[in-house]
Amino acid sequence: MNYTTGELAAITDSEIFGNPDLQVTAIAFDSRNIFSATGTAFLALNTAKNSGEKYIQHAVEKGIGIIISQTKLSELDGVTWIIVNDSLKFIQTLAKHHLQKFHLKTIGVTGSNGKTVVKEWLYQSLYSEYNTVKSPKSFNSQLGLPLSLLKTKAEHEIGIFEVGVSKPGEMATMVDIFSPKIGILTHIGSAHESNFESQSQIIAEKIKLFSQSETIIFNGDNHLVSNAINSVYSGKNLISYGLKIHNDISVQTFGNKTEVKIKYFDEEFLLPAQQRDDATLNNALCVAAVLKLLGYSTETIIQKINALKPVEMRLESVNGLRNNLIINDYYNLDLDSLKIAFQFINEYNKTEKTLVLTDFIESKNLETLYQHVAELTNQQNFGHVILIGNDIVRFKELFNAKVSTFDSSTQLIESHSLNTIENNLILLKGARKFEIEKIKDHLELQKHDTVLEVHLNAILQNINVHRTFLKPQTKVMAMVKAYSYGLGGYEIAEFLQHHHIDYLGVAYADEGVELRKNGISTPIMVMNPEQHSYEIIIDFDLEPEIYSFRVLDLFYSNLIRKGAEEDYPIHLKIETGMNRLGFTEVEIDELAARLAKMKVKVASVFSHLSSADDPDEDIYTKNQIETFDAVSKKLAAKLGYLPVRHILNSSGITKYSDYQFDMVRIGIGMIGVSPDPEIKKQLRSAVAFKTVISQISTVSAGSSVGYNRRYMPEIDTRIATIPVGYADGVPRLIGNGVGKVGIGGNLYPIVGNVCMDMLMVDVGNANVQEGESVTLFNSNPSLELFANYCQTIPYEVLTSVSRRVKRIYIKD
Repeated sequence: MNYTTGELAAITDSEIFGNPDLQVTAIAFDSRNIFSATGTAFLALNTAKNSGEKYIQHAVEKGIGIIISQTKLSELDGVTWIIVNDSLKFIQTLAKHHLQKFHLKTIGVTGSNGKTVVKEWLYQSLYSEYNTVKSPKSFNSQLGLPLSLLKTKAEHEIGIFEVGVSKPGEMATMVDIFSPKIGILTHIGSAHESNFESQSQIIAEKIKLFSQSETIIFNGDNHLVSNAINSVYSGKNLISYGLKIHNDISVQTFGNKTEVKIKYFDEEFLLPAQQRDDATLNNALCVAAVLKLLGYSTETIIQKINALKPVEMRLESVNGLRNNLIINDYYNLDLDSLKIAFQFINEYNKTEKTLVLTDFIESKNLETLYQHVAELTNQQNFGHVILIGNDIVRFKELFNAKVSTFDSSTQLIESHSLNTIENNLILLKGARKFEIEKIKDHLELQKHDTVLEVHLNAILQNINVHRTFLKPQTKVMAMVKAYSYGLGGYEIAEFLQHHHIDYLGVAYADEGVELRKNGISTPIMVMNPEQHSYEIIIDFDLEPEIYSFRVLDLFYSNLIRKGAEEDYPIHLKIETGMNRLGFTEVEIDELAARLAKMKVKVASVFSHLSSADDPDEDIYTKNQIETFDAVSKKLAAKLGYLPVRHILNSSGITKYSDYQFDMVRIGIGMIGVSPDPEIKKQLRSAVAFKTVISQISTVSAGSSVGYNRRYMPEIDTRIATIPVGYADGVPRLIGNGVGKVGIGGNLYPIVGNVCMDMLMVDVGNANVQEGESVTLFNSNPSLELFANYCQTIPYEVLTSVSRRVKRIYIKD
């Protein structure tokens, strides 16, 4: 996009204050992710739960001089304001106007699953013949779709855009903005989304997108989908695809291991099938249908599908050698993904940064491209830029940093120059053909096949699900004790801080100290302030839980000794029925009397619910809450001010939201665990424990497997050895058929005794291979099911995963 501020105001019927001639080439809506202020306007987006106007000051501090907002802040000078009636409507109106300026063939992709893969595969198939624009990542919401449409330029010939809806009525807004000529409906799952009453309602909402489409391509395996589309759009060109033979394009038979026979109306041909799972085949059929519609020959379609690359829409961060942090983003390389990577690294506190960047593969105008790449890169303040390839190195003078150039990843590794980098954030951004993963392998600290994947966006989504039960003003404390429930320490805290969490909670002072040393400035409450730790609590600006007179007096004496007693924040624990720690109701008068003689500030008063996740203890839980309410009010009256009050944990947030007081505490809920089945449907699993098959052996009937010969198969079978054991956090008690692991979507029993570093799985005659991925827990088996195998709870499972298991932090 490229508009003046005056044009933006005129197009959207808005009011402008300031310079009408400023150029706007990008719109940012998240002040945390502003990585370039040049030509960027900040949109203060207002929602039911938050107001972007709170972050205008932050955007201006980052160099933004153009603000689009519903309110003008008089205290900010030198800013050009575009004042709008509705900030979301502004971007939607602008996108509609922008798209109407161009004549391009549009493809709209909606559905429950597969939207992003189909969009990316279509782009891979079309960009070499057509100048093609697409949605970045999975930008498909009421905000994401307009931002995607604004990327359209006059030279584009085809536009491929995802469209998503989260509740009834939203598609009408989408259609007003964007009506695709070719409509695609991908898989609709059997479970309906939480805001819809039924699957039929989801289908009816999603197919509204096709009201102006000339052709509709849809997955016809679901009879509800077929019936709905044929009923509403019988006069349009309808093409169904799927695994069932009644579809217009379908799988007829499987040939050998690498081919399937496809029928396209009356024509049959063979397609490569390197992966034969249903989702992959359905997505390939959809792509084939679109390519046929666009006039590609069967031979060309086969070539293009054979060349499709897996879609990895994620960034990974792992700890590296020499105290480096490695950010892996070598799955794809275009300007959109480069911008997203730059946004991602802004979430980290590392001040020293190195960029490894390769040639872009898909460019037609190298000089313009690399000029833009250099401009974006120069605004990120990299100390060292390492360029790899034949094209990008020709433009090395454009980069304002120390620049090194190499022909290949291998040449870079063999130069040993990577060994001189320490205490850096190292961003690896490259096209697949350069095999940047070799650099990651060279740099990373731990090199095990067994990993614990932590999905950061899932944590954020889970927090936001819980926020829907809260008032906008209610604060949230995230519990990051016990190494963030086994997920990692500062990595999780850093992410939460970036997303404006109000408080962090740790168990011991050393956990808080570690966070402070890694740049965490968010307030931190220490739940178990041990006597010997009072000095470092004060030195590192941590806030202790005070649960007894002994602790209060000892801590205050340390404050006096260090001269830090004035308004030092403390948190008072009230005993309401847990009978673990805390002041009782009869102690409140004395507590208030002692506090009146002290200069500390009571930042919060809180208690713990013992049984919020147990429906049989509802009366007891409400009694706890009532006791807390009464005692905390009594204490506040004596203090003369009202501290922040909090008692709800993750289960309490969703079940007892009427008692949220001023703050809530979220822990296991962040990870995607809830005792409420309806809440559970809305949460994402945030952690996956994975490894690979080391070896597969054929074991004859009557032979034994493992220590003490605990397993003897009754028939000949195949045993897969997995490189994970009780030293990694897999307890011995789930061996001998008690527990199962996931391979290729199926569950297989653990047989024999679990060893320290290995376990064995009976895979029978299943088509599994050495090196194939194995899931200890994620979705199948789930964390909860794995905990059942272990006869324990998810908390213990997570905190038992050994530190030697490599943590990978993923943002998808």
